[in-house]
Amino acid sequence: MKPVEEMEYFAPQEELVKMLVQKTQNDNPLFFRILVAYNLTKMASMMRAKIDAPGIGVVPVNFYGINLSPSGSGKGFSTNIIESKVVNQFKKRFITETFPAIARNNLQTLSASYGAQLGLSSSEAFEKLEKMFDDMGTYPYGFDSGTLPAVKQLRSMLLMAQCGAINFEVDEIGSNLVNNGEVLNIFLELFDVGGTTVKQKLTKNTQENQRGLELDGITPANMMLYGTPSKLLNGGSTENEFYSMQDTGYARRCFLGYARHVHKPTSMTAEQLYDMLNDHSTDAYVDKLSDDFYQLASQANFDLTIDIDKPMMIKLLQYKLDCERAATEFKDHEELLKAEMSHRYYKVLKLAGAYAFIECNKSITEENLESAIKLAEECGESFKKLLTRPKIPERIARYLADQRKEVTQVDMMEDLPFYRGSVSQRKDIMTQAIAWGYRNDIVIRTSYADNIEFFKGESMETTDLQNMKVSYSNDITVNYQHETAEFEELHKLICADGFHYASHEFEDGYRDSEHAVPGFNLLMLDVDDGTPLKAARMLLKDYKALFATTKRHTEEHNRYRIIMPLSHVVKLSPETHRQFMENVFSWLPFDTDAQTKDIARKWQSHDGEYYYQDGQLLDALMFIPDTRKQQEQQTKILDNAALSNLERWFLLNASVGSRSNTLIKYVYVLVDSGHSFESIKQAVGSFNSRLKNPLPPDELERTVLVTAMRQIHKRDNPKK
Repeated sequence: MKPVEEMEYFAPQEELVKMLVQKTQNDNPLFFRILVAYNLTKMASMMRAKIDAPGIGVVPVNFYGINLSPSGSGKGFSTNIIESKVVNQFKKRFITETFPAIARNNLQTLSASYGAQLGLSSSEAFEKLEKMFDDMGTYPYGFDSGTLPAVKQLRSMLLMAQCGAINFEVDEIGSNLVNNGEVLNIFLELFDVGGTTVKQKLTKNTQENQRGLELDGITPANMMLYGTPSKLLNGGSTENEFYSMQDTGYARRCFLGYARHVHKPTSMTAEQLYDMLNDHSTDAYVDKLSDDFYQLASQANFDLTIDIDKPMMIKLLQYKLDCERAATEFKDHEELLKAEMSHRYYKVLKLAGAYAFIECNKSITEENLESAIKLAEECGESFKKLLTRPKIPERIARYLADQRKEVTQVDMMEDLPFYRGSVSQRKDIMTQAIAWGYRNDIVIRTSYADNIEFFKGESMETTDLQNMKVSYSNDITVNYQHETAEFEELHKLICADGFHYASHEFEDGYRDSEHAVPGFNLLMLDVDDGTPLKAARMLLKDYKALFATTKRHTEEHNRYRIIMPLSHVVKLSPETHRQFMENVFSWLPFDTDAQTKDIARKWQSHDGEYYYQDGQLLDALMFIPDTRKQQEQQTKILDNAALSNLERWFLLNASVGSRSNTLIKYVYVLVDSGHSFESIKQAVGSFNSRLKNPLPPDELERTVLVTAMRQIHKRDNPKK
């Protein structure tokens, strides 16, 4: 079998699709392919075309479709064109000539057996049958809602007529899905072989209300459900009902089209639009199609059996095997994708039969089969997109990021049809949205004013270590140039002579808070409190960083700068930047210069020592005010407020499996900081007692304190 990419769409269908795409300026051809395929199959189905497939049996031609696209897709406009200009002559002839004539002939045939059953003459039986048939009303070419008894009555009417099909066509299925549950349930039975398993409802037979004639047979059914994704996939009961409907059998029965957006040309002029809307170059082709379809409504084309010869049947079966093999590749939880894939061949068979009927072919051709496969494959990809579409938490996170302003609960409920439910339900949804945003570079901040909850989202750019943001000048205040540099090259600026540098860009190169441009990905810190450089490097060993000594650095009193790349580019106002830096200071295990929290802070370069170390990027989300991650971090700090920064640092990083290692690292820092053995012993004992599972005293003595004595000896006797 040739690749799907080399197959062609059904030519008459595709010509109509091209015209509709042009007329509606909707560049989603799948929407129109499904629409046209439905209407073509509907004609074949009403004329009772069927396929004699060896090994499968006689299969009625019919079509089930679900066409989901946003408002503005051109559904009404395109449907009007098809109904008024393409299938109009077929419809008129079928309703006024073909259906009544075939129905009357079949009633004549039924009258003999019905008369014998009731002891009536054929003419008397025909009169009763004709009245019974007329009492059922006129034949509906299509209906958009109904009840189970009404559908069964229509089916009885078509069984008496042995002509026509049941055509269920619903617009805005999101609003009408639940109300049509009964009809959708019976349509599950009507798809495969025309509802031969559908049974009549038993009612009491009276003089005024006599039970109708019970007949066996098939009644082809066609279904088309239109709708906007936002109303159908609303995250509530309607969406749940839709997926339940797919699970019970519609996934394998339907050709599905799904589009989240309508893309229309924006560069077109009004004159070009006028010319496009008034382009009559396809009128002759449409008129010819309408004439051809008029001929299809002839009684000579009624009840045609379309063959599928052995080569084409083998090709269909090969496609079936290919689909079944592909279905096994889906994971266990992807049951709907498995069901749709493994039954795709059956939809293809029915559609290929419709294409053959339209072309007046007595047998399904290779082109008919390939065209049906091509559309089925495209719809299969669309179905996969539907099932893997963004879930509600992602949609909320992206909505907040797109707003670029604070929004309230009321704003969200008005803008998002899927953001509904009780306060607790919305809280759960928002928690999931915040979590999704955190994993996907969207930070969501929560704040309160006058007891009103506000949300603000922001898409964050992941830091590229090849593009670290930095500004520099040889002046304290003016002429700051902004550039990006590789992180591993920053020492060339930090350790140069005669420069001042900052982590932010400044408008017009003027360094102050008002001119600071939001957006930085470098954290710059000054350590002047005497924390040894060696100890700081050990404490931050898990993080990527550049350590550089400053002008006042000495062996006895270490003074240095720490420059750490952040995980994301962070855009903050001057006030929020100060809060960000205060959160960093609270997190660090040692004191730093608090003056560095100013957004316009600058540092002076110095030709000193520098050290790079590898590790993870510092998670910026832990420090951005009013975010869930920052609030969790703040809670940990407050819960351990009685501890020093250093004790808290080690306590929060301790676990049962690494208690000894944590305590030893704590010892190393205390030794490097110049503490005596007695003060270390007291500090380590106190710290160990705060662990959830402290080391036993004897183990503490044998391991941690012995290590402390050795390290103190090395420190105090460097030459030995």
